[in-house]
Amino acid sequence: MDIPQERKILTQIPGPRSKEWMARRDDAMTSAFPAIHAIVAARASGAIIEDVDGNRLIDLATGISVLNVGHTASDVTEAAERQLERDTHTSGVTANEPSIELAERLNALTPGDFPKKTFFANSGAEAVENAVKIARYATGRQAIVCFDHAFHGRTLLAMTLTAKVMPYKQGFAPFAPEVYRLPMAYPYRWPSGPERCAEEALAYAVDEMHKHIGEQNIAAVLVEPIQGEGGFIVPAPGFLKGLADFCAQHGIAFIADEIQSGMGRAGRWYAIEDEGVVPDIVTTAKSLGAGFPISAVTGRADLMDAVHPGGLGGTYGGNPVAAAAGLAVLDKIEREGLLERSRALGETIMARLRSFADLFPVVGDVRGRGAMCAIELVADRGTKEPLAGDVMNAIARRCLENGVIVLTAGTYGNVVRLLPPLTIDDALLEDGLNVLEEAIAAATG
Repeated sequence: MDIPQERKILTQIPGPRSKEWMARRDDAMTSAFPAIHAIVAARASGAIIEDVDGNRLIDLATGISVLNVGHTASDVTEAAERQLERDTHTSGVTANEPSIELAERLNALTPGDFPKKTFFANSGAEAVENAVKIARYATGRQAIVCFDHAFHGRTLLAMTLTAKVMPYKQGFAPFAPEVYRLPMAYPYRWPSGPERCAEEALAYAVDEMHKHIGEQNIAAVLVEPIQGEGGFIVPAPGFLKGLADFCAQHGIAFIADEIQSGMGRAGRWYAIEDEGVVPDIVTTAKSLGAGFPISAVTGRADLMDAVHPGGLGGTYGGNPVAAAAGLAVLDKIEREGLLERSRALGETIMARLRSFADLFPVVGDVRGRGAMCAIELVADRGTKEPLAGDVMNAIARRCLENGVIVLTAGTYGNVVRLLPPLTIDDALLEDGLNVLEEAIAAATG
């Protein structure tokens, strides 16, 4: 059902019905998994979420980059409905047509002109864990290299690969063994400055892998081409290419975690395409299913087929309804030119965020690619001390109270990240950015 694509405030936010529902949620569901924003959605369409009080909010979060094609896109819901009438589950017992076709499409879309194969799971964390399993089996090695500020999921191995302790890892030790973490080439916070970031970060990484791990022991290097939860960190140019070259030289699988950055979010099918790098394995999730739970591991056929039959699996992997939705997502992105639209949106957003840097001394850095954009806020531009958590919360809360949903991110919690649907109307995007500007002014003025 379409909803008018405009912001509309009828009550205080959260409104009385949202508060009632949230009280029920608190009684019924664990407090360990809180809602980021204390509102309850009644329906959603395009770039608008309508809550149970009738307020219409502009969604600049898209379920953490799950809804690149917008909420309840008719193409996707109709494809899922058709499949619901045919078959809802056969995965693992018999094959199904949508998952086979989706695997073929992903094999063609992921970078690399070589034979590829795909394995389906349900979530990003599952995709990451299975990518690591494949790399370990195929190489006969155990060590996995990951990076500062990374987020790869919350299951045991994925949580170990994730960098930030609180809230993701605190109290859940012991962690998985043979995981080694190296510094990310984070231009804004590199000690000697962004100009030397790629060269120095790469030299350090190569030295550490050689001296302290041993190339012959490394199964895979796992990296997000643009880090998501870590704060939309775009690695310094050349860093990822250098890592990939090192991997190729030493028979190490290079795994690109595209769970948040893929499916057009960063202006290409996959963010790694802008780096001149062809990964051995790519993980996809989030916007692949537009809200339906599905993830994929796509990689070199020789790696993917190295594992013995039955070594990979999962009850719901390749669910036909989710796969049908995924096919509709790919069709919509292609048909409506959403990769080009992502890049155009990014130009608009980045220009506006740079204007924020001129207006507000708290804006330390503006970064992103495509429609994956962020500002890092600091208490002092000279020291780069992160802006206090209560101020960050005030910015997000004021946006919400005025009908705009934004998310914070980053190791220090001081990044505002923007993930609008790639289908958002220009006027609606401008309205949302106006609200964000006012919220920063109010919270920091």
